[in-house]
Amino acid sequence: MAIDKIKLSPVNIEDRKKLNFSAGDTVRVWSKILDEKGKTRLQAFEGIVLAKKHGTEIGATFTVRKIASGVGVERIFPLFSPSIDKIEVTKKSRARKSKLYYVRTKAVKDVRRKLRSVSSQREEVENDTEVVEEMKKEE
Repeated sequence: MAIDKIKLSPVNIEDRKKLNFSAGDTVRVWSKILDEKGKTRLQAFEGIVLAKKHGTEIGATFTVRKIASGVGVERIFPLFSPSIDKIEVTKKSRARKSKLYYVRTKAVKDVRRKLRSVSSQREEVENDTEVVEEMKKEE
């Protein structure tokens, strides 16, 4: 008499446990989204893994961050969620920390630095045009 395995989850738990990604890796998460018409479609969310929590237990989660239209967007995905179709690791990288929350402030500092350089470039352009206009008046 063969004993069948009882399937508690529509997700293949062993495959999800074998996924080898950690903080700092770039992943593409394909999640199922329900349309207005009742159809489901797949939508990708690609970004850097900031944190992976609770190991391989049932409540395990991971946080993914991406930049969309110049704004940082973070999503927290349950590892064993049936709404996730698949998880692809697109780029492996070695991080020295297990939680990369400092990336949030680092990104803000980079944006501020870029804005500062843009504003100083505008001032230089305005000063140059004033000098050219003065030279034309003198002639």
